[in-house]
Amino acid sequence: MNAMLVELAEMVAAQYGEHGDYPAGPSSGQMVVALILGALCVAGLWKIFAKAGKPGWAAIVPIYNVVVFLQVVGRPVWWIVLLLIPVVGWIVIIVLLNDLARAFGKGIGYTLGLIFLTPVFLLVLGFGSDPYLGRKA
Repeated sequence: MNAMLVELAEMVAAQYGEHGDYPAGPSSGQMVVALILGALCVAGLWKIFAKAGKPGWAAIVPIYNVVVFLQVVGRPVWWIVLLLIPVVGWIVIIVLLNDLARAFGKGIGYTLGLIFLTPVFLLVLGFGSDPYLGRKA
């Protein structure tokens, strides 16, 4: 039994180092980049919500921002449940981004931009001159 404990202690020491150092989390540079990208997404969503006649401040309220986003793209609120299902949630996000692009009169190319360069394309939608057309655009 004692030998097993020693072996376990050696494995832990090998994994975390001799001084008990834990694996590094995100660096401060990574945190700054994440905060900047998050702020850009919030700014874009704020303006998109305002164009759609919804309160812009909803972009900063967790869960409520998803409810407002669903209203903007014309989907029912119960779709929040679909977003919580693994794998299905990713497909739903793609559908919602396509709905957002269509609500502003954009096509599949813009949807791909929203998928791969979300902050940039949200800012272009929000601060650009494209009007909000609604769900069936």
